[in-house]
Amino acid sequence: MYRNDKVIRRYSESFKLKILAELTTGKHTKSELCKLYSIAPTTVNEWIKKYNRKDLMNTRVKVETKDEISRIKALQKEIHQLKKLLLKKDLDAMVLDSYLEVAAEDLGYKSVSELKKKLPTKP
Repeated sequence: MYRNDKVIRRYSESFKLKILAELTTGKHTKSELCKLYSIAPTTVNEWIKKYNRKDLMNTRVKVETKDEISRIKALQKEIHQLKKLLLKKDLDAMVLDSYLEVAAEDLGYKSVSELKKKLPTKP
């Protein structure tokens, strides 16, 4: 068999309708049927289109009101602000660690943890 030789499968109308009927009953999902009968998912999608069974297509309907859209935008803005605050806090912590490293080195300590042990604790 040569590389370009492909197996061409032809399915009968009754078989196609049987697959669509099984999809309609909900007994099996599209992926389960494809594995069970060794059919490509794109083939099943073509049959769905051919027989005008749009109810079997994986469609997603999204309905948003103006209030929901404005709420989503407000939440996205809040997330952006929180990310900026978190970044600032991380940068502040890095600067503090750097100061402690320099202070420990200048004061003759071997490490920052040794310096922290010598510092008085706040009540």
